[in-house]
Amino acid sequence: MSLYGAMITGISSLDADSQAMSIYSSNIANVNTVGYKDVEANFSTLLTSMFGNEDNASVTASGEQNITQQGLLQSAGSPTDLAVTGNGFFCVSQSPSSTGAQYYTRAGDFTPDSAGNLQNGAGYYLMGWPTNASGVTTSGAQLTPINVSNLSGKAEATANVTMQANLDSASTVDGSYTLGDMSGTPPNVTPDFSTTVNVYDSQGGTQPLTYNFIETAPNTWNYEVDYGGNASNITPYAGLPTNLIAAGQITFNSSGELAGVTNDPLPSGVGVAGTNIQFNIPWATTSPLYNSATPLGQPIATNVGTIGSTNGVTQFNSPSVATNTSVDGALFGNLTGVTVDSNGFVTANFSNGLSEKIYQVPLATFPNEDGLSAENGDAYEASAASGSAAINAPNTGASGGIQSSELEGSTVDLATEFTNLITTQRAYSAGARIVTTADEMLQTLEQLPSS
Repeated sequence: MSLYGAMITGISSLDADSQAMSIYSSNIANVNTVGYKDVEANFSTLLTSMFGNEDNASVTASGEQNITQQGLLQSAGSPTDLAVTGNGFFCVSQSPSSTGAQYYTRAGDFTPDSAGNLQNGAGYYLMGWPTNASGVTTSGAQLTPINVSNLSGKAEATANVTMQANLDSASTVDGSYTLGDMSGTPPNVTPDFSTTVNVYDSQGGTQPLTYNFIETAPNTWNYEVDYGGNASNITPYAGLPTNLIAAGQITFNSSGELAGVTNDPLPSGVGVAGTNIQFNIPWATTSPLYNSATPLGQPIATNVGTIGSTNGVTQFNSPSVATNTSVDGALFGNLTGVTVDSNGFVTANFSNGLSEKIYQVPLATFPNEDGLSAENGDAYEASAASGSAAINAPNTGASGGIQSSELEGSTVDLATEFTNLITTQRAYSAGARIVTTADEMLQTLEQLPSS
């Protein structure tokens, strides 16, 4: 090796150590960056030939990011702080729209921006699949920005009523009863027993329904259900009292247990036999509660117990009384916040206790994650080396899960990086000595006397 070769080798050492110092400095600077993957400095020999067959063993350095390495999960205070457990990346965009370049990141420090779109600390917007009315997503559908403030509130109409009551077996039988006698203002006959239940409509309001019962034969009771709200809300059945919306018969066995329920087929009603009092609240077409998708009205199924059991409505020699009634549905409730489960479902929660799945956060996996192209903001872009993204629901295929209220920490180990800094500094000093020593030897040659 010539003196010039030694000097070039020293220069290559300085250059490689400078690159390594830059890498280690970047790692240390990003020790607190969410989802940051440390970069490893790789040194390799670079052979060059000078002056015949002499080989000059120089050195070069390059950085390689350990993208597949999992960082430690750290507890976070917000339910929209998300961490990936296992394989996968969040799909993000640089703008709150469904268009533009697709990027991928493990930095899950998402918070709503002024418009309610989830955005991480680097400015990337989280993308996901919107759900349908049943809370189901279509895998492979177009990704859209996840917005957590486009729902102001939610109400749910009652579909089921559960009733526990006793009808007094000692009541006087009224054999002259005809349909509609217990309804109307005033009614033709006084019911043996009445109880009012408030149900919820689709807009979160309450609507009173009165269940009237009269004994018409031994172990046989007829019932009528009256609507007690604004009369203009419903369409009355022709030839019947304007507030009558359901009627039928309920029977018991000799032990006072429920024997059966029959629902009269009022016009547009539900005429079936079974264990439920079934009917529709016939909302008028002029009512704001009318829904063209359910033109017969709001269906209500009243569970009065199990045939041959005493777990619902009974007939014993005891005063008639409603011991318990319950309804599903809910009043209007305001949005109180969102949660994210391990399968990526973003659920909106409301003050009335209801919840609704609004999005699902998918994860992207790659054939070679270490081949991804790094971008600003701790994000990545697909490349020829990484292969194309496979986007699936969390915990599906190669995708890992999602942990809410946690963040993935940086994979930088400070002890290792400081050790690397020291050894690199020493190597840089040694490389500089190569250059200065070769220079001194060249100066010695220049000072030799000519002959």
